[in-house]
Amino acid sequence: MTQVTAMLVMFVLYGVLPVAGLYLGYRGIKKVTAPKMLEYKAMPQLGYIPEKSLPTEVKTALEQINEKGEKLRVIYGDTNNDGKIDDKDTVNETYIMIQNLMDRHVPQAVTDYRRLHDLDVGEGALADSTKIKHSNVTGKEALLDVLRTINTQFDDLLNASYHQDGQKLLATNRYLQQRFNNPAITTDIQKLNNDVNRVNRVNSVSDADTKVKSQAIESPTGANDGQVSAEDIKL
Repeated sequence: MTQVTAMLVMFVLYGVLPVAGLYLGYRGIKKVTAPKMLEYKAMPQLGYIPEKSLPTEVKTALEQINEKGEKLRVIYGDTNNDGKIDDKDTVNETYIMIQNLMDRHVPQAVTDYRRLHDLDVGEGALADSTKIKHSNVTGKEALLDVLRTINTQFDDLLNASYHQDGQKLLATNRYLQQRFNNPAITTDIQKLNNDVNRVNRVNSVSDADTKVKSQAIESPTGANDGQVSAEDIKL
């Protein structure tokens, strides 16, 4: 081993590896001790907010909105029913409204509440217990009212979608019943059955005739017990 190689090995062992170990250890400790953030698939904009900074009632309402919003995005966004929302789908006003609620209005309402919460030097008593001027609600109650309004709107949209799809099923059932109960179709089916029965009878007669002929060939003398008649001689 040359001197240059030995110096390189020493640099890696006593320089690079210890620094890398310290950095990875720091990242690991930071990740373990970092507060857990909100994580909603339909509302990724809330991912920077720590869970502990919101009351339990608010987090429950956000979870409900996230679940319903994700369903509604598929219902009103996947218009061609291919399992994904892309440029091939037709954008409608309902889908745009749902996206605006989840992308803008909900995150903005939560941000406003947290700003009220941070104004207090105590433990959030200002936003949770002090009523807003010219109103009868606190900052927390105002946020819950906003979330309840959105939740109610999402419930209405889900109910409308349920009844709309149900009406489609009923219409399909009525069409099929009219189609299969059509006298013309019933007559065609009966004719087809009659043709099949006729073919089966012809085949049965043909099989019987073939069987008789086969027996005649195997035993040409039949009941004459080996005696030849005068008519047979003439033939």
